Amino acid sequence: MAHVSIPMYWRTIPQRYRMVGQKCKKCGSVNFPPKGVCKYCNESSEFDEVNLSGKGTVHTFVLIGAGGAPPEFAEQEKAGGSYPVAIVELEEGPKIIGQIADADLKTVKIGMAVSTELRKIYNEEGVIRYGFKFVPQ
Repeated sequence: MAHVSIPMYWRTIPQRYRMVGQKCKKCGSVNFPPKGVCKYCNESSEFDEVNLSGKGTVHTFVLIGAGGAPPEFAEQEKAGGSYPVAIVELEEGPKIIGQIADADLKTVKIGMAVSTELRKIYNEEGVIRYGFKFVPQ
């Protein structure tokens, strides 16, 4: 994960805290995070704001282990060892990446139902970065 400046982080708080997406007025697909042009039809820049449920299923996942974590997650890896990161397909359609929390590593599987919770992600430049993590339903 690349460095995210404090101003850039603050501009993305609605997506990170409230899971706000945008429904394309041309094709009806839901974009998350929000884009300037619909990533599905690549033709429209007109959207309706939509609150996402945060519920979905694990599409695929990987375990991040020793030495595999980006620098901002090294502290978490040191404290808890390996952790799962998944691509989750939300009920509304978008696929998003996030950590899976509160799950035994042996129970994480493709197709598992999850929902989002607002959690501490990491601390950088003295600012705690919050966002969503997935937890089993």
